[in-house]
Order: sequence, then structure tokens, then C-alpha cells
Amino acid sequence: MTCDVGLIGLAVMGENLALNMESRGFSVCVYNRTTERINHFMNGRAQGKRFVGATSLEDFVGALSTPRRIVMLVKAGPAVDELIQQLAPLLAAGDILIDGGNSLYTDTARRVREVEALGLLYVGSGVSGGEEGALKGPSLMPGGSQAAWTHIQPIFQSICARTPAGEPCCDWMGDGGAGHFVKMIHNGIEYGDMQLICEVYDVLHRGLGLSNAAMCSIFDEWNRGELDSYLVEITRDILGYVDADGTATIDVILDKAGQKGTGKWTVTSALDEGSPLTLIAESVFARCLSAAKDERVVASTTLGGTTERYTGDPDALIQDLRQALYAAKIISYAQGYQLMRAAGQSLGWSLNFGGIALTWRGGCIIRSAFLGDIKTAFDRDPALVNLLLDPFFRDAVVSRQAALRRVVATAVTLGIPVPCLSAALAYWDGYRSERLPANLLQAQRDYFGAHTYERIDRPRGEVFHTNWTGRGGSTTSQTYTK
Repeated sequence: MTCDVGLIGLAVMGENLALNMESRGFSVCVYNRTTERINHFMNGRAQGKRFVGATSLEDFVGALSTPRRIVMLVKAGPAVDELIQQLAPLLAAGDILIDGGNSLYTDTARRVREVEALGLLYVGSGVSGGEEGALKGPSLMPGGSQAAWTHIQPIFQSICARTPAGEPCCDWMGDGGAGHFVKMIHNGIEYGDMQLICEVYDVLHRGLGLSNAAMCSIFDEWNRGELDSYLVEITRDILGYVDADGTATIDVILDKAGQKGTGKWTVTSALDEGSPLTLIAESVFARCLSAAKDERVVASTTLGGTTERYTGDPDALIQDLRQALYAAKIISYAQGYQLMRAAGQSLGWSLNFGGIALTWRGGCIIRSAFLGDIKTAFDRDPALVNLLLDPFFRDAVVSRQAALRRVVATAVTLGIPVPCLSAALAYWDGYRSERLPANLLQAQRDYFGAHTYERIDRPRGEVFHTNWTGRGGSTTSQTYTK
């Protein structure tokens, strides 16, 4: 049998994605570095279906129709480059390599150039939704060699998730590393969403002393309103889950968070672009602080201060938390879209921001009803520079900012850290400020380093230097922007 598509890497994601493709009518050739895994798959979940198991890359390539479409699901980094080197001599002009792992977008951009120089096509595709999404319909974010899209579109838009209106949660993101860049932003927003929910949980748990059952009920109610989303939904499920002995599982999980690096990549990219991604940055640092578990245990016995219980109206605080979470979520997405806009301009990508929201509407980890409002905002104004300037989102945060302020103030008073909720409020207040204290900062820079400054009573772009001490001179550093 000649197969429509090939897949390399039969871990959980690879198996499920292969089964997804086969269930949509495509014949699939699979290969894995270890033969045992191929045999296990072919004799198990693949049995009786349109699969071919190849035990060598030569047999794998030979089993594919042309142009060959090869999905690689291997560990990001050197393993991808090694696999490309092994496959390239076996392929013909126009064949397509597709990296479905979480590769850094700059690596993908390099690989596009290198593979195209060999006469082949290369795609770096974000895949979101976890193992369930891979099997039933993930969100897909492909980018790279534009000529590849015609050949992979029928497969990708058949296997991806669908919006409630039936639209495919997959579209072409752009050339170079655009697909993996958009996936990186998705993961950064995911970090922010998760930390915001965790902070709300902490206030409910430590501040109000609510039981898991009570919190489960709260998140269930929230998931039936404006906060309807996958992450709120699974938070409800987690809070309601108990071990076989009746112990609440959430209560025995160590409070030490892991991370694989995509959040850090997002923050690094924001620093490179000079984009204020403050909320997502705090979510990454919150994980870093949680990882210092042993230090925190010692500090908890030696540093002053205690966590207090809230003595006000609990129902009022719960409602404030709901509104604060929604407002902060809007601000997080606004920052993520600002970064996409900045990177798109500097890297020459024409990113379809409404289309990206549609791609995230189903299948992925950050999927929520809220994303439909983002698509509508960009449909209304494709040149929108910040989500907070859209009338819907502006009014949504304006009407909830008092609740956000009360929640942050309450948490600070109680001694409960809320870095992302606080960052959301600080960004909101900074972005809406016509004047910030950066005038003093520029004066300081000019004082100690002769970095110069602009004046509000002179044309923009004209720079000045003051001899602040009388002991300096007129020579400047010529590094105003550094």
C-alpha cells in the first residue's frame, strides 16, 4: 500500500495523531527509532486499519506517495536536525518535512532555509491540545515553506478541531518560523492563564478557607458564563477529584511547578522586541519561585508575617475574583497580541490576528468562548494595535477594574501573593497613563551616562544633554535608545 502521509515518532502524541489521520480517511506509514514500539502499535491500536509499519527510513520513504508528506514528532532540538540529515538524502525535490514538536521558532526559520536549499519544503507546525486533542482534533498552527500548504492543507484541516460553527481550527500562519512562533505565544498565554487561575484558587483556599467541594462548585458556575474555557473546566474537575481512599488529590500534590521552556522563550522574545509582556513574565517567575520549595519551607519559619483569613463578605469577594480573573485574562491576551504584532513587523510576517484567535477557538489548551470575541475585534479593525482599544474589551475591563483593584488590595493585605493579577493591574494603569515617570528615568540616564533625552517643548527626535553637575561636558554617549 502506498500511503498518503508518513509519521515519525510513536510516543503518545505521535500515536494519537496517526490514529486521527487514519480515522479521517488517510493511509499512514509510521516509523519509530525503536522497532519494539512500531510492533506494539501495529499489533495494538493500529490493527486492522490503514497503517504501514516501516522498520527503516528507506522503507518508510519508499512507502509514501509523492510529494511525500512526513510529520516528525520527536524531541525539539538536535534530534530534529539529526532526523532531517538522515531523511534528506532519501527524498526528492518538492517533498515536505513537517516538524510537529515544540521547536523554537528561530530554529524552525533556520531549518526552512536549509531544507529549501536542498530543493525540499519545510513546515514548522504548532500542535496544541495534548494527547486527547491529537486524537480527536488539535489546534494546528503551520508555517514555513508557503508552497507546502496546498499539499498539507487537506490533511491538516481534516484532522484539526472545529469551532462551534464548524470552522477549522487550523490556518497558514506565515513563512519561516511563523507557525512555531504563534504556538510559542499560545504557550505563553497558557502560562499566564494557568497562573491567574492558581492565584484565584489561592485566595479562595487560603483567604476564604473554602473547601475543595465549594471551590469546585464555584469554578463550575464560572465555566457556564464569560469564563467558559478548557482551563477553568479542568480546574473544576481537579478540585472535585479524590483518590481511591477518599483523599482529595489536589491536597497531596507537591507545590513545585515544572516547565519545559516555551514560557521562557516567550518572555525572551518579548525582551528582544521591547514588548511589555509583564503578566506572562510573572507567570514564568512564579513557577521558578515555586521550584525553590526547600528554601520556601525554611523561609516560612524564619521570615515574619502570616497569611490571614478574610473577614469581609465572602460572596462579594468571590464575585470580585470572577470579574478580576476575566479582566486579567483580557490584559494577558492583549500583551500576547502586542508581542505578535511587534514580532510580525520586525520579522516581516503578515499575521492574521483574527485567524489566529479562530485557530485557538477549539482543540488547544487555551480554547475558550472568549476567543470568539477576539476574532470579532480584529474583524472589526484588522489594524487594531491593542485589544484594550477595542470597544468590547475596553468596556469589559473598565467595568471590572474596581473588582481587580479590590482583589489585589485584599490579597496584599492577607499576605497572599498574586503576581499575575498585580501585573495585570499595573499594566492597565501604565497603558492608560498619558504621562509616566520615565522623564525622571531619562534624566537619571543622562546624569550618569550622558545618554541624552527628548523634550516635550521641542520636536520629537531632537535630543538634548544637560551638564547636570557643571563638571561634565557636551560629549554624549550616542546611545539614547540603549
